[in-house]
Amino acid sequence: MSDQRPQYGEIATPEEQRRAAGLPPLSEAAPVAAELPEAGKASSAPASARPHPADRFATIALLAYGLVNVVMTGISYLDLPTVLTEVMKILGIDGEFTEYAAGRAWGTAAAVVLVIGWTVTAVLSGRRLRRGRITWWLPIVGAVVTSFLAAICVMIAMMGDPAFANYIVKAGS
Repeated sequence: MSDQRPQYGEIATPEEQRRAAGLPPLSEAAPVAAELPEAGKASSAPASARPHPADRFATIALLAYGLVNVVMTGISYLDLPTVLTEVMKILGIDGEFTEYAAGRAWGTAAAVVLVIGWTVTAVLSGRRLRRGRITWWLPIVGAVVTSFLAAICVMIAMMGDPAFANYIVKAGS
């Protein structure tokens, strides 16, 4: 055995690898048999990390329902002035939504918030399912948070409309 280090492309022996790493020779290494039962317990953990079938089904069903909701709602948000005009009719507000530029901008922002929120929720749910954790609640929380943020975008557009602002002032008096 030579005292020189292996050259590029040469394979070092296990003894040379241990010496280069600052470890004792294999003949002096302590047996690790006492640690093997612990390692066996750790390897059985991933087998129990499988998610419950009902949890997996509920999570996937909620994500699928959320995707349909995001697509349908996102499409309507892209034409937010029309949607807000209908909302104003339902509320009995005289006039129609007139802030078209703000409505389009905030409607697009709300649609983007929905898509990003669903995507983040789906990614986090997938990670939790792979780790075997209970996940059914995550799509629900993701939907609540995402809907709240999208509603803020819609409300900003609504509050900027003079007819709606007059309705709020009259209702408060």
